[in-house]
Amino acid sequence: MSNTDKPSLLVIIRRSPYDSSLARSAVDTALAGAALDQSLDVLFLGEGVLQLLPGQDSVHAGLKNIGRLLSSFPLYGIERVYVDADAVTRHGVDLEQAPIPVCALQAIQIHTLMEEHTHLLGF
Repeated sequence: MSNTDKPSLLVIIRRSPYDSSLARSAVDTALAGAALDQSLDVLFLGEGVLQLLPGQDSVHAGLKNIGRLLSSFPLYGIERVYVDADAVTRHGVDLEQAPIPVCALQAIQIHTLMEEHTHLLGF
């Protein structure tokens, strides 16, 4: 249990921005959990790091821009956002251009992060 004795949730986002509705659902779930005062963190793994690319053009897909939704994380109190450092390198994502501040983690750190949470929810 965390030091606040509240259950904690780690929302794990593995989908690229517009390949399925799961990418948007993951972001919506994180926002909804935070709005309900759930203690949660977010982790972008694998192709999920592509959601952090700047200047995403979602108009052609007829979808809302996920980058804009991500930029609202701090407004909902979501301040601990992590990314898979290996996936960032593999996909060439420049974290300086991400719509939100993130902390890059190595595989062992990701494992530790998962162990620190009482619930894991993956998309």
